[in-house]
Amino acid sequence: MINRSHAFRILMLLVCLGAFGGNLLGFDFSTVEGKITDFTLDNGMKFIIMEDHSAPVVSFVLRANVGGADDPKQYAGLAHMFEHMAFKGTSEIGAKDFKKEKKAMEELDAIYAQLRVEEKKGDLADEAILADLTEKMKAAQEEAESWVEINEFSLAVERNGGVGLNAGTGYDNTSYYFSFPSNKLELWFYLEYSRFNDPVLRQFYKEKEVIKEERRMRLESSPMGRLVDEWGHAIYRAHPYGRSLVGEMSEIHNYDKETALEFYRTYYVPSNLIAAIVGDIDPAEAEKLAKKYFGKLPKAPKPPQLIIEEPEQRAERRVSMPDESQPMLLMAFHRPSYTHADDPVYDAIADYLGQGRTSLLYKNLVKDKKIATQAAAFGAYPGGKYPSAFGIFVIPSKDVTAAECEVEVLVEIERLQNEPIPEDELEKIKARAKAGLVNSLSSRSGMASQLTMMQDVYGDWRALFKTLDKINAVTAEDIQRVAKDSFTKKNRTVAWIETIEE
Repeated sequence: MINRSHAFRILMLLVCLGAFGGNLLGFDFSTVEGKITDFTLDNGMKFIIMEDHSAPVVSFVLRANVGGADDPKQYAGLAHMFEHMAFKGTSEIGAKDFKKEKKAMEELDAIYAQLRVEEKKGDLADEAILADLTEKMKAAQEEAESWVEINEFSLAVERNGGVGLNAGTGYDNTSYYFSFPSNKLELWFYLEYSRFNDPVLRQFYKEKEVIKEERRMRLESSPMGRLVDEWGHAIYRAHPYGRSLVGEMSEIHNYDKETALEFYRTYYVPSNLIAAIVGDIDPAEAEKLAKKYFGKLPKAPKPPQLIIEEPEQRAERRVSMPDESQPMLLMAFHRPSYTHADDPVYDAIADYLGQGRTSLLYKNLVKDKKIATQAAAFGAYPGGKYPSAFGIFVIPSKDVTAAECEVEVLVEIERLQNEPIPEDELEKIKARAKAGLVNSLSSRSGMASQLTMMQDVYGDWRALFKTLDKINAVTAEDIQRVAKDSFTKKNRTVAWIETIEE
């Protein structure tokens, strides 16, 4: 599953507001923070534990500090591919007879290596040899799969009362999560330790075809998907935020097991993993189990972070994509990362400009002038660990062009730059931001996700409880200053669909 910043995965909601201090507006952050403890294993893996004994349920989130931005050259989408592989099991989980399966997989890998040698010849490749090797691969794959208990990892979770099993890959990280009855705590430690200590890349070549189909569905068969893809390439000239999160079709085709395992050995090390456990749990027991299982993972240095920087944009970039679909408009402006002091200002601007029916874009384009059916803004695309982009999205009404909508969008941006936001509007923005934050913490899984995110991005989960201070500090002058500095013509990238007749 792909996890994008503007469309996060759906998490199982186990509402426990009573344990979190009553109603949303009465959310007591000091009480919540007091229920949280943490510890770090000798190998560098971080655990964050929050007690909530209101129900015999525990939610888990394991976050790896690796995402699509870390994909190696020629293998975009490999982070997403390994996420798929993490559900395939281990030498114990999912294996009928691992010795026989291993032998069959080795034979399959050898045939694939021969196939790739021939494919790399390009136009000079022998079609007869390709056809023969393809048939041999199918037979070898069937033999390898005959020794596999399909979906055994997922079934083990379900049979023991687990719910919400899933994962999400973004440009900045990959997260794995589900919830268990509290009496299955040790089973979570065993399962998660096993799949990250002993991953077996079974059904690897078959899964490549699944991901190719995912690309066809999300990008190649979707006008919006194709436009977003072109837009991303235009926004980022150097940074990997501009690469496809799922990978180009040729890159997916080129994945091989050794490259995937090298990716795993580099990034899935204890010092690059964070786990949050929220629910009916004893922190001392959790630490004991963490040492018993994850403590066996060998210590390894934290992988190097990206040091490439997107150069300053010096001229407006425009992408016109002819298509038989309805017109669409996308607009982006470069902005700093999540850790920059102005991050909450960009969120405030996104709210005021294009989130909800009271926003400037909705009132002007959709409600009053009726030239659009949808209009929205989002604070960061497609990630935020590194400098990214503020985005605007508009779907024009029937017989209205993207160019007409663009004119009106620029009018609202100019208003934002020249007219200070009214104080009562700013207070509404802050209230909505606080409510949104509290709502994200109102489930065990939501709290676990936020804690791992804060630890990953800011280096300390306690940053979560300073978020309200950052929201409260935003001023009308900040909004006007950031709008003037960032929303300039030379810093702008515009992409639109130009509708053509069939």
